[in-house]
Amino acid sequence: MNKRILAIAATVLLGTAACGGNDDKADGGMPGHDMPSSAAPSATAKQNAQDVMFAQMMIPHHRQAVEMSKVVAAGSADAEVKRLAAQIERAQGPEIETMSGWLRQWDEPVPAEGAEQPAMSHHGGGMAGMMTPEQMAGFKKLKGKALDRRFLTMMIEHHEGAVTMAQEEQAKGSYPAAKTMAGEIVRTQQDEIAAMKKMLRG
Repeated sequence: MNKRILAIAATVLLGTAACGGNDDKADGGMPGHDMPSSAAPSATAKQNAQDVMFAQMMIPHHRQAVEMSKVVAAGSADAEVKRLAAQIERAQGPEIETMSGWLRQWDEPVPAEGAEQPAMSHHGGGMAGMMTPEQMAGFKKLKGKALDRRFLTMMIEHHEGAVTMAQEEQAKGSYPAAKTMAGEIVRTQQDEIAAMKKMLRG
């Protein structure tokens, strides 16, 4: 009797082991096991020509905004305008570094400091909202309220250009991080445009 019970138990155990082996095979086709491959596109996402153009054009665009903000920090007497300029510099400085990192990662050239005009001609057109060297030279000579008003009017135009460029990246880019940054640029700069228009009315 004991031998018969042991034999039955052994059969049950073998059957259980076999079922376990089949479950392992079945798990191979479960959605959970497909997650690494389905997540792979985001981890290995490739940039396209629009992403490269976005970074190469937005870097000098941001640099000019930072330059304008530094002029205001040194020459403005309006605390509200200076706060806005500092906010712009804090936001756009790190974005310049991030986009420069993308370009190096993609083996694409990072625009050199002061290379705004070459960057414009390289892409076959101007960067929306960019100030000319003559405009920047005149801006840097201003002080006080005249500086504040010129800053606000120029930066509204500058931001509107950046929003246009960022919206194009959202529509045509493929690199997820670049599209995310573009969305943030649209949101924050539209808010700042509204704030600057209010300052001008005041």
